[in-house]
Amino acid sequence: PGSLVVLDWHRCADSKEHFSRIQRRNVRKRFGLLEAPVLRPLLAADTVSYKIFLSGKSGVGKTALAARLAGLPVPSMHHETTGVQTTVVFWPVKLRENGRVLFFRLQLWDCGENTLRRFDHLLPACTEQADAVLLLFSFTDRTSFDDLSSHLTRSSSPSASTVRLVVGTKFDLFMHTDVTERELREFQQAWGVPVFRVPGGAGAPGVAGLAEVAPLLDALAEHLWHRDVLAAQS
Repeated sequence: PGSLVVLDWHRCADSKEHFSRIQRRNVRKRFGLLEAPVLRPLLAADTVSYKIFLSGKSGVGKTALAARLAGLPVPSMHHETTGVQTTVVFWPVKLRENGRVLFFRLQLWDCGENTLRRFDHLLPACTEQADAVLLLFSFTDRTSFDDLSSHLTRSSSPSASTVRLVVGTKFDLFMHTDVTERELREFQQAWGVPVFRVPGGAGAPGVAGLAEVAPLLDALAEHLWHRDVLAAQS
């Protein structure tokens, strides 16, 4: 981690103008499917686009995570997602090797677990040409952690290059955690998949700031760019 992209670049002085294109007065801008940050000619940066599928048991916080990553208000109550919901997240990244700046355009695909079970065609649609899969579990729901192995298998794409990361939600509710750190270490060793921790779920107050979402978005950028570099070299 951090070998290809500058981690926490949003804290550096030379990143301010780039990040000003995705937020206004410390509030993130919302981008539709056909929208993109407007850059000055001297601030030109290439945009790379990726499809990200959010997978996990109903209620673990997939919709809440998408809102947090996009800087949008988290839903006040949990409601099963009907159909497929897409959210666009732009994240500027500076490459460590040459100082080049890229805007990562991440299109997050979120589909309710019950909807996936009812309509067989939706899972292939979500995973087809997916560049990465975020597999979610809740620290307060033991069964969601136990289901990870089946979700890893089920969400596998025909392409071996698909990036897979695991995200544990509601980590701030550690007093009620059903998953131990030892179990997480054993899981990472067995599957070779990084595990990230995020707070809250539906009903968590406020809007996530850059510092809260930077670790996961930087990691996504690092893994996706590393995959592309390997592909270009082969």
